[in-house]
Amino acid sequence: MTFAFTFPGQGSQAVGMGKALADAFPVARAVFDEVDDALGEKLSRVMWEGPAETLTLTENTQPALLAVSVAAMRALEEEAGVDMERDAKFVAGHSLGEYSALAATGSFALADAVRLVKIRGRAMQQAVPVGQGAMAAILGLEPADVKAIAAEAAQGQVCEAANDNAPGQFVVSGAKAAVERAVEIAKAKGARAMILPVSAPFHCALMQPAADAMREALAKVKVNAPKVPVVANVTASPSTEPTEIVQNLIAQVTGTVRWRECVNYLTANGVTRLVEVGSGKVLSGLAKRISKETPAITVGTPDDVAAFKTAG
Repeated sequence: MTFAFTFPGQGSQAVGMGKALADAFPVARAVFDEVDDALGEKLSRVMWEGPAETLTLTENTQPALLAVSVAAMRALEEEAGVDMERDAKFVAGHSLGEYSALAATGSFALADAVRLVKIRGRAMQQAVPVGQGAMAAILGLEPADVKAIAAEAAQGQVCEAANDNAPGQFVVSGAKAAVERAVEIAKAKGARAMILPVSAPFHCALMQPAADAMREALAKVKVNAPKVPVVANVTASPSTEPTEIVQNLIAQVTGTVRWRECVNYLTANGVTRLVEVGSGKVLSGLAKRISKETPAITVGTPDDVAAFKTAG
């Protein structure tokens, strides 16, 4: 069996996430303690006690999700005997999850990774004033159709394909009026389309200030070659070269998350089981739509770790 470990992005957060891992496994508890120390605040308390509106602030959500993913990965290594270099052919992460993947495979030190995504979350939130941007899901159309709709809706504003998540599941992002036009155009073409409850228009050109902030932040940290290749969101291809990894992360802020293509790359290149590591089951659900024949499992709780160990 050949594994790829995948790591979820924003939207997978929930109050209480990671608490059971911390209670069950000292190695997981150590991750949350290190994250709190690196940030100089008790993020773990917000994660475990809420309130939900504080956890869902982008600058909190991003390091929190990374912390849970790394804690779950460390638990797999310690409790289930997983060896990343031996057992994984690739890693990949959805948007923010790409940082989790890089931390899990040793490209970033954990403290650097959580500080980076704290900066990333804050910069993405501040890039566009609240109410000026939007994102919308467009369901049931082909990629080329969605790109054409975005182009038609732009009318001199920004409207771009932000996420290619699974067959027939796209997200567009940009100026609020342009995204609203895209919804109406998509509906007229027979698609389901709806504005999403997000705080900023991620993964489009309006995020350029955040991309600039990440270029500056990434220049200040050490980036190692990962233990296994990381399949990047913006290229849907693997990379192990630190300079290329950094460029991909900068491009990712304004670029399309090509998740459908990432999963297709994994399954076309020898991966026989996808393991989603961290909070929630979003990526496993997408995987079932992208590659029905490839088993996809989740590891985010002590029971999941035990089941992985038993199955292993």
